[in-house]
Amino acid sequence: MTQWADKIGHLQIADNPHRGEPGTGEINYDYLFKEKRNLKEVNYETGGFIGLGIMGTPMAINLARAGHQLHVTTIGPVADELLSLGAVSVETARQVTEASDIIFIMVPDTPQVEEVLFGENGCTKASLKGKTIVDMSSISPIETKRFARQVNELGGDYLDAPVSGGEIGAREGTLSIMVGGDEAVFERVKPLFELLGKNITLVGGNGNGQTCKVANQIIVALNIEAVSEALLFASKAGADPVRVRQALMGGFASSRILEVHGERMIKRTFNPGFKIALHQKDLNLALQSAKALALNLPNTATCQELFNTCAANGGSQLDHSALVQALELMANHKLA
Repeated sequence: MTQWADKIGHLQIADNPHRGEPGTGEINYDYLFKEKRNLKEVNYETGGFIGLGIMGTPMAINLARAGHQLHVTTIGPVADELLSLGAVSVETARQVTEASDIIFIMVPDTPQVEEVLFGENGCTKASLKGKTIVDMSSISPIETKRFARQVNELGGDYLDAPVSGGEIGAREGTLSIMVGGDEAVFERVKPLFELLGKNITLVGGNGNGQTCKVANQIIVALNIEAVSEALLFASKAGADPVRVRQALMGGFASSRILEVHGERMIKRTFNPGFKIALHQKDLNLALQSAKALALNLPNTATCQELFNTCAANGGSQLDHSALVQALELMANHKLA
């Protein structure tokens, strides 16, 4: 994976010379990689990616589009686009690790990360000397510290690097990446992070990336709840929620949640970018961690109850913007 950005800048993407033209909705990778890499060298010869779901697939595709050879494994089929870009599909995390200098993990929760790392065919069943593991899942900060310590003891480097930005951010390479780990390892991996995101921050040592992600998920949940309440209030009062949202977008109440999820609420497009079940998991992490700190998070607990209501009514696999449905149920009124 030792690549130079000026070479990457001359790649033709997917045999389509028109990608990136205004109005196409496509990304100009020629410009993106040239600017983001800033002529930095990536000191990894081979890469691996474990977990190719809603987030992992577009992230792996962005790495592959930059010319990086990937070995991948996942539950279910590997996307044809990823295979067409040269990715090699293997059966186990161990095989990915044996073939790779750097291994990215993107799976749903703490138990899955533990299985990927330490299971019968996990990463640690291969030699970790000289290898770097980057866990981009959203999991327990406490368990992350343990995982990092065990990987370090086996000769590997470990970064926790959860992300925010949803499927859109993963697809467009604009994720926010919150990193915990050693600064030298972070700097070594940063050119690859720059292919995946635009706001990349070393928060602190191992576990601090996950702590930052938990804080992020608290803010996102409370914002979704606030937008839901506001638009439902406006609709119940007889105002057009489309025009209310349009007006709010120009003021101090404007936010990315109002822009993206407010539109989803109005249009009833709840196909998942980030599932309610996963946000429930993240808020559980927040509430469990807060309990250990003797800290009360009353509004987080309220949002969790609303997500629980959605899940109990069959909505666990819907986008987290569908939280509005719990409030609609209480109000006996639909937003749109």
